Amino acid sequence: MTSTSAETRPFRPAEIGTLVVMAWSGEAPDGDMPYLLAYTLGDGANGPEGSSAAVADLLASLGLPLGDQVVDGAAHPSLPVTLLVEAGQAVVTMPQLNAQCPAPPEWLAAVGERGYAYLVFATRPWPQAEPGKPVEPEALAAFAGDSETLGSAAHVLLPARTLRR
Repeated sequence: MTSTSAETRPFRPAEIGTLVVMAWSGEAPDGDMPYLLAYTLGDGANGPEGSSAAVADLLASLGLPLGDQVVDGAAHPSLPVTLLVEAGQAVVTMPQLNAQCPAPPEWLAAVGERGYAYLVFATRPWPQAEPGKPVEPEALAAFAGDSETLGSAAHVLLPARTLRR
């Protein structure tokens, strides 16, 4: 009798490359929505395609589907992705990985009002949007609103936590 076992590939952050998180707010029918965009620069060990595949593998391991389904983190308390908002920073944490970014005042106000942020975790690399360099609103809208980006991303409503809560 032979048996097979499911082989789990170990997570290697180097395969993802540089992970960037960006915070911004946008108009929604019921007020400002605080958004977070997580993406890779595509500079992982296996290039842009490898970075994209590594992000897709990571999201699958976290139980996050790709496409238009929105996962409500409040309805899934065991979701292994969290958002901490503290000292003007947004910190997204998941097993073996975290990323943080400065949050603009309008984003902080929107997340304070709603209690959550809408995370778009893109599998599509965006090498033009490097950390520390300004991103024009048009470029952000073109990338974050592109059907290829949205269709291959995970979408999560992440409850915002603070150190005081």
